[in-house]
Amino acid sequence: MTKTIVNNIDKSQSSQSVSSLAQAWAKKYMQSLSVETEHGNSDLFDKDSTLSQEGRQKTAEKLQKALRFTSSQAWAKTEALLAQQVQNHNLDPDLIDPWQISVDCHALFDKTLEIYAQRSASQTSISEKNSSQSSTDLISPAKLATKISKDIGRVRYKYTAKDPRVLGFVSMQFHYSGQMLLDLLNPIEKTAVGSYLKVIDDHLYMPLERAYDAAADLTYNSPELLAVRDLMPITSEISKTVCEKVISLYPYYNCYSGQLQSQAIKSSSLRDVEMFQIYLCLCVLEGNISSIQEELFPICVMLYPPLKVSWDLIRNMLRLLGQELSYRLNPSDVDLFSPYINAMSQMFSEEILMDRPTLVAA
Repeated sequence: MTKTIVNNIDKSQSSQSVSSLAQAWAKKYMQSLSVETEHGNSDLFDKDSTLSQEGRQKTAEKLQKALRFTSSQAWAKTEALLAQQVQNHNLDPDLIDPWQISVDCHALFDKTLEIYAQRSASQTSISEKNSSQSSTDLISPAKLATKISKDIGRVRYKYTAKDPRVLGFVSMQFHYSGQMLLDLLNPIEKTAVGSYLKVIDDHLYMPLERAYDAAADLTYNSPELLAVRDLMPITSEISKTVCEKVISLYPYYNCYSGQLQSQAIKSSSLRDVEMFQIYLCLCVLEGNISSIQEELFPICVMLYPPLKVSWDLIRNMLRLLGQELSYRLNPSDVDLFSPYINAMSQMFSEEILMDRPTLVAA
């Protein structure tokens, strides 16, 4: 009887640990993502009609029809960017199956668009109570994250199990496909669907399911889990501050896809700084740096050079990230994160990674 009670308590604590992290991540999305119309031609479109269930259904159908074409075009861009890296990094070509990668990305798009077209009962209730505001029954990006996180976790595991670097091909395929799909939409559709695709894009880069699994092995009030719960709600705020400071250091920097201060590059930069923070959380939860050694570092080494992201820039980003963690977290949390941010800095140090002259910021 006593053993049964203890087991039940352990299961309850495990469930609470996972739930607390998932809720922290969802709240962050509620704060950082909202459906707002863009400037410019958005006034030419009817927001209520576009974001009604019927309007969203039409949008979803339009994008699903375009998926086959955009998928092939996206792979061409992914291959052009990363083909040389297969040889440079001695990747097993048999692990990179364009057809299977496209199929898995297609499935994520399909499920995302299916959820986009669904109704949210809670949103409908709010809309009915406050009809004076422009509300829709659109399921929030935060709820999308909870609905699709398991699917993304399976995709991540599938491609990281044998060689984590293959995930770089999957992520770029999804990213380029998403960009092409968004180009087909009007400003209101683009903002709404874009907030959904950002959820998937972020989750593909970030080991959230692995973090949830690690949290399940800890008690609810363990110092490690408390530290991660303290950081989770402010990762976006930290990312914004770090990116602004990096841009001020490199005002004329040009990446593969444009200037560092352009909106598209800013969005990718914010995601990357957030990604580094999630890996830090995972290190704290697992109590080791294996996730950095096996996933983060190899993927960065493969992706950043062709994307023309200099190691000097990454080193400054890590330095600024360490400063922000020290400013914003309490000392006991900082003590838990410090060994891992130091390990990251050492792995990306100038002794390990040198820039080519053409990749250094202007």
